[in-house]
Amino acid sequence: MREEVAAVLAPMGLRLAPEKTRVVHIDEGFDFLGHNIRRQRKRGTSKHYVYTRPSKKAVQAIKDKVSAKTYRSTRNMELDELIASLNRMLAGWANYFRYGISKAVFGTIDHHAWGRLMRWIRRKYAGKARLGMPQFRCRFCDQGWRIARNGVTFTGASSVEVKRYRYRGSNIATPWTPTSAATTSS
Repeated sequence: MREEVAAVLAPMGLRLAPEKTRVVHIDEGFDFLGHNIRRQRKRGTSKHYVYTRPSKKAVQAIKDKVSAKTYRSTRNMELDELIASLNRMLAGWANYFRYGISKAVFGTIDHHAWGRLMRWIRRKYAGKARLGMPQFRCRFCDQGWRIARNGVTFTGASSVEVKRYRYRGSNIATPWTPTSAATTSS
């Protein structure tokens, strides 16, 4: 199989690195560019489909970045600056992973970020009189609880729309499908 793949990649100027290449069964799954790709049975049916979701390593990496941004050394920042920074970081990460099964993962990331942000706020203003704490809103609205300060609202990763498929298999030209079959199916 490696020889066949190497033969397909050679005309494109690419080659396989043997130390980085391994062959696994699709049911076992593999990580590629931060995505975990695996074939699983669809819940409630006997059909199997290939699912793509963020890998555990990618999820842990974004959680670590959120933790670093809400660490005690960042308590000199204003709350609206921190919220804007978290929003940018989480939206960028979510845009990369939005073409898979990511909705539940986005919720997990938002839950982690929400908890870290609330702890950051409590610790920054701990022991200070009620008057020393800045006015910020933490309210329930149509999308759940939101933290807002000076017009900046915490949106998190869940604000990014998940699109299940960027491309469909019949629209992608590959070296393994004849060109006549690819043009007739579209």
